[in-house]
Amino acid sequence: MPENNKIPSDMDRLRWQCRRGMLELDEILLRYLEERFVQSSEEEQGQFRELLDVEDPILNVWLILGDVPDGSVFEGIVGQVRAG
Repeated sequence: MPENNKIPSDMDRLRWQCRRGMLELDEILLRYLEERFVQSSEEEQGQFRELLDVEDPILNVWLILGDVPDGSVFEGIVGQVRAG
């Protein structure tokens, strides 16, 4: 877990990356960022950062439709983000 739940120096950049072409994705990603990201483990934070590099159509399928391929490296973080 990050030391003392310290806010990462790249938080503003992460907020910007959470802004997508679909309002639904914006809401899901920003909710996770604002409510859970700081308290999550460094590993989970890294996975979230990588998730933000995934294209919107794929994020839509994973986060809104809930269809993440079994065994995907993103399976765990997608579940955490969807849980909010």
